Amino acid sequence: MPALQSFGTDYRALVIGSTGALGRAFCAQLRADPGCALVTELSRQSTPALDLADPPSIAAAAQALAGQGPYQLILLATGLLHAPGLAPEKSMSAIEADALQRVFQVNSLGPALVMRHFLPLLAADGALAVLSAKVGSIADNRLGGWYAYRASKAALNMLLKTAAIEHARQHPQARLLSLHPGTVISPLSQPFRGAANARPAAQAAAELLKVVDHRTAADSGGFFAYNGERLPW
Repeated sequence: MPALQSFGTDYRALVIGSTGALGRAFCAQLRADPGCALVTELSRQSTPALDLADPPSIAAAAQALAGQGPYQLILLATGLLHAPGLAPEKSMSAIEADALQRVFQVNSLGPALVMRHFLPLLAADGALAVLSAKVGSIADNRLGGWYAYRASKAALNMLLKTAAIEHARQHPQARLLSLHPGTVISPLSQPFRGAANARPAAQAAAELLKVVDHRTAADSGGFFAYNGERLPW
């Protein structure tokens, strides 16, 4: 991957969700960039630990890392689509309150708290990017189904957009971006149709970092695919 150009020299990066397929790939790509002076990893297994289902851990992790900031790049590489006892709904009759709450906690509520607690650690001209999904686009929804995942990612997009508007009032040079990674070889995509055409995580990470690198403050609050295409809400 070519060196990132928009963060200057000796930039600092933070990857939240560093044990997932894309999180690990982001960390590897950033460590290979000679311009990156520090890559800090956060996950449920890190020290400090950060668990999106445990709100106090989010605040505690941000407080613990405050002395390392500011970060020029913060990546939230997390998402929940399925798990034991949890699968995407094929119809409205499959909607369950517990499943909705579980998915929203990881895909929407936790990320909202990440933005609350970690945006103060972002450099004034830095970039924060979250992993969304094209199926979270309301305008692009043509198939239905996947209620919890679609709705939680649509909520994430709104939270990111709203945070970008507020953040720009004091930091007009910052970039807050919502990213669609496409189908990536990972445990998240493995059970589903289309996984056979999935891209390696290393390729996807390089593509997404290129998108972030090429965006400007004018793009803050935007929703972009891995190929740079701006996606509809």
